[in-house]
Amino acid sequence: MELPLIRLAEIDSTQAFLRRSPHLGFCVVLADSQTEGRGRQGHRWESAAGAGLWMSAALPAPAGVAPGLVLQRAMAAAARVLDPEGRVLGLKWPNDLVAWKDGHLVKLGGILGEQIGGRLILGLGVNLTATPHIPGRAIPPASLKDLGLTPSAPDLLAFHISNFWKKLEQEIQPLFRWPDPGTPLQWEDGQGTCLGWEPDGRLKVATAEGVRRLSAGEISGLN
Repeated sequence: MELPLIRLAEIDSTQAFLRRSPHLGFCVVLADSQTEGRGRQGHRWESAAGAGLWMSAALPAPAGVAPGLVLQRAMAAAARVLDPEGRVLGLKWPNDLVAWKDGHLVKLGGILGEQIGGRLILGLGVNLTATPHIPGRAIPPASLKDLGLTPSAPDLLAFHISNFWKKLEQEIQPLFRWPDPGTPLQWEDGQGTCLGWEPDGRLKVATAEGVRRLSAGEISGLN
């Protein structure tokens, strides 16, 4: 099934556009810029014209895939397209696109997802050629250009990424996952040590109170 691509000059957010447009069915929406781009837990995502890839897709919900794995597989698919040789891009739990730069972890993108009836709506934002100024972040932002990668045109990227997203029943392994087992972690209301990524997408962590299995919506500010 070929997904039609809708190209917009400016929109509040591609995710919100698809959410309020169920009559469009299954399709991909790509915007040159977003005025109200959002990341996880309501954080603003700077989406300037010409700076990145701002897209959402409405797809049939995949069968038999744990909710916690859907976004991880979708982001791993995006990494495969953005970094086809598998040189630099990996995943930060639960579903951020990251890389190592000068010995430090940097963030290039994030993904959101929601299922409404039989429609899975995935929204992806990736810094392609410019890096937003976001002071005070433990994991600072970066762009593909900062890492020496030359991205294809956004419409071509959206086409290839959405084709991978149609096959989320298949697992794609990223170059690396952060955190690794043994990594000390902190988040807004706790700390612990990573024990590994669970098969259902949760993060297994040893804390002073015992072993916890964290889901994506349970914590924020993981670093």
